[in-house]
Amino acid sequence: MRTSKTLMIVSTALVSAAAAGLIAASAAAAPGHAAPGHPGQPAGQSFPSYSVKTILNGAGLTHHNSHTGKKEALSKPDDLTSFGGDLFTAFQNGVGPQGEPSTTNNADSTVVEFTPGGSVVAQWDLRGKVDGLTANPATGEVIATVNEDLHSSLYSIEPGGEVIHYQYSKPLPHNGGTDAISFFKGQMLVSASAPGTTGAAAPNAKYPAVYSVTLNQTTHAATTKPYYYDEAGARLANKDLGARIRLALTDPDSSEVVPWSAPRFRGNFMLNSQGDQELIFSWDSGSRWVLKLPQSVDDTAWATSWDGKLYATDSGADKVVVVNSRKFWPGTAFVAVTPCNANSAPATCPAPPKFPANYLGLLNMATGQIIPVELHGGTLHPVGLVFMDSDS
Repeated sequence: MRTSKTLMIVSTALVSAAAAGLIAASAAAAPGHAAPGHPGQPAGQSFPSYSVKTILNGAGLTHHNSHTGKKEALSKPDDLTSFGGDLFTAFQNGVGPQGEPSTTNNADSTVVEFTPGGSVVAQWDLRGKVDGLTANPATGEVIATVNEDLHSSLYSIEPGGEVIHYQYSKPLPHNGGTDAISFFKGQMLVSASAPGTTGAAAPNAKYPAVYSVTLNQTTHAATTKPYYYDEAGARLANKDLGARIRLALTDPDSSEVVPWSAPRFRGNFMLNSQGDQELIFSWDSGSRWVLKLPQSVDDTAWATSWDGKLYATDSGADKVVVVNSRKFWPGTAFVAVTPCNANSAPATCPAPPKFPANYLGLLNMATGQIIPVELHGGTLHPVGLVFMDSDS
């Protein structure tokens, strides 16, 4: 997530001058009624068929309980990332969002590296609840954040397998934890999750929504500076197109860098405010467009080739699955829809039909519309998503 200062200034000017035209073109390129939410697909074409297959199951994997030392099964996989032809996921093993031990007194999550076919390559136990997991495309480091509500820190799994633990150099000013990581224009951007866990409630104009984080390998300190704030200005990207608003974020969560195959906001950093049902796109720290959603979502993954594969975690079923298709339309945006994570969700959830269990959806980036994906061969209630090209 990094570019030169000159490029950022030029890009900001281009966005300011051409944003309206880009949005109009994106809306015009969106499919007709026959294929809503499938922006990479030509009008009139039928949807591809999608099948799901389990490739990794926590019940078949073990780690040593941090308290008892005894072997126990892995559970609750969450985030996903890929690098060098392999995938990585984090099993949270029942650890709480502030690092509280599980019901078996275990305090460690387990990061597992595995092949696209599901063969385990390596695994690491990290103290805390791993919620954000991303590979640095420039170095191959796998960065994990732990404890998304409070008492947060970071780990780096180096290409040789060494683990480095980083502590934040000062208390995080949003009084919460940290979650997703994205590498964008020379910066490591980390979402400021659970703002106001202590102190003033969110939204709060003084709370950063995203941090730019620098890691010092000598001191093992992580220093932060705000990228933008929970009440920063923005423009609407779907209804009332272009209208200026002020954000009121209460749940910064997942993040992605939009690939160039996407039909809109190519190359932007995207922050998902899960409970608020918003996706915030920014070319730099001073430009923001907000896509309002009808449902809460967690991860987003775009198809970047015709013959890749979509991988997903199902935390409730303790499994990782692969979603296959005869062909993927490049630019298709898949989302893990999480109705029970909306701010408006009832205390007892799922509560269908308005608040069903998690499902895989297709996002129309022009309108924000989401439609369910019909899956064959098994069930899936997704949390984490990642698309992997066939030549990765």
